[in-house]
Amino acid sequence: MKTIGLIGGMSWESSVEYYRIMNELVRERMGSHHSAKILMNSIDFSEIEQCQGSGMWECATGILTDAAQSLERGGADCLLIGANTMHKLYGPISESVSIPTIHIADATAKAIQTAGMDTVGLLGTKYTMVDDFYRKRLKDQHGIETIIPKGKGLKAVHEIIYNELTMGIIRDESRERYREIIDLLRDQGAQGIILGCTEIPLLISQEHSSIPVFDTTRIHSEAAVDFALE
Repeated sequence: MKTIGLIGGMSWESSVEYYRIMNELVRERMGSHHSAKILMNSIDFSEIEQCQGSGMWECATGILTDAAQSLERGGADCLLIGANTMHKLYGPISESVSIPTIHIADATAKAIQTAGMDTVGLLGTKYTMVDDFYRKRLKDQHGIETIIPKGKGLKAVHEIIYNELTMGIIRDESRERYREIIDLLRDQGAQGIILGCTEIPLLISQEHSSIPVFDTTRIHSEAAVDFALE
């Protein structure tokens, strides 16, 4: 079994889910007392959030490349960046190490294609929804079109992530707001919904959506376990 390296702490609320899911998957596939071999470098999310808010992405790059290199030195055979938003920095982070870095959007695209879809709604931070690093990769490399919320809907999705989910706060009112936004995206042509922030699955699961959802935390974890056991 290969060792999975995870840059976590963005936020730790979702890093807990990565750890749980990867271990459960290894036990399901290998049986008995087997568990995943995982190295995690859990960073201080406050530092990253400040870099994001001030547009200082170079600062965040330095923090994450240091984390990636420490995982490689520790013996990781692959690397996961445990946040959709921070895949904005995928290029310099992946280039800073010699081990493969599993891109969360590529793994998600594979799941979408397996489901026979080519147009999906995308929920995430404003950086993931509005900037082109995520949507462009889905379109250019996988032929998948994305639809995002607009106006107050986009603002609500982003603020619920940062003001609630990354703080471990789960509110029924916020879940209902997300459900409304999902229905709007469905009406605009979305065949499914990417839960494109690793905290969103803490709030929304398939039972809360009128169309299929793609849980990026689970999908990313499954891709890592596939690599570790291949």
